[in-house]
Amino acid sequence: MARSGGARLSSSSPVWGAEHLRLAADAAGVALWSWDVATDEIALDEKSHQLWGLAVSAGLVTFEALSAHIHPADLDRVRAAFTATREIPGSYDIEFRIRRDCQVKWVSARGKGADQGIVDGIMFGVFLDITERKLAEEARDLLAGEMSHRVKNLFAIASALTVIAARSATTPRDMEVDLGRRLRALGRAHELVRPSLEHQRKAALLGELLAVLLAAYDENGVIGDRIKVASPDLLIGEGSTTTMALVIHELATNSLKYGALSADQGELHIDCTPAETQVVIRWVESGGPAVVRPEGMSGFGSKLVNRSIVDQLGGSIGFDWLPQGVVVTLEVNRARLGT
Repeated sequence: MARSGGARLSSSSPVWGAEHLRLAADAAGVALWSWDVATDEIALDEKSHQLWGLAVSAGLVTFEALSAHIHPADLDRVRAAFTATREIPGSYDIEFRIRRDCQVKWVSARGKGADQGIVDGIMFGVFLDITERKLAEEARDLLAGEMSHRVKNLFAIASALTVIAARSATTPRDMEVDLGRRLRALGRAHELVRPSLEHQRKAALLGELLAVLLAAYDENGVIGDRIKVASPDLLIGEGSTTTMALVIHELATNSLKYGALSADQGELHIDCTPAETQVVIRWVESGGPAVVRPEGMSGFGSKLVNRSIVDQLGGSIGFDWLPQGVVVTLEVNRARLGT
């Protein structure tokens, strides 16, 4: 019997044979495993062997053998979780990292606990490669943390700029004009580094970029008074501009909070020195409050700076906590700076 439009009704139920199930599992990226709970032997299908980086000819493996591939930071947790599956009923989903060919992969092991569905002492389950999802989650968390950090910094910057504007203002109107000028300078810096599809910028001078970024933090709203920048004609490409801006704003905000720019007589000198493969940028503060070396550099701002310099600009960052002021040395890859 046929339906209108050419659709056909089958008189029999779908046949889920082993080959059909294999095709469905492959299409879904599902890797199969079985675990003999008495002998601790684990049988893996071809996709599981590929996921773990094991040769198919290896045959049966043990839990201990697989454990050698689990990331050390996750190993104890995974051992405890798999032991618990024998006692706790219901579905389980254990996520962990494995090391394969100098790479780290995220794996989800799924099955039924409390021996549900066990057949002749053999437990069955699946592995899923969840690396892409985990990377997306890390990127989302980093973005959320960065947004939260930037909002906090905006309040800190606005407060500090208000204090700076009040130092030289004699009337409320003077303070309004001064503060407005500084906030507009920050706006210009934002426009300079904001990606724009309408106005593509191939490159800019590093010295000019630093001047625009730091203008709002100087006493008179332009660099040259408390903040001085010395840089030869070094080009910074559009791809590196945002990264450099993040780093400079982070350092400037910390200086406004705790360093030279928080004091009336504090000064900041920045000099850029090019070499064959590297560009060295020295951030030198003086005249601020007594320098206290922080207990740790694990705050989100510090993580953001380190990640930006190391991962995106192929360089390094070092801090010298001198009595007269902190000195920050940035070394960035010259080729990456120009991209």
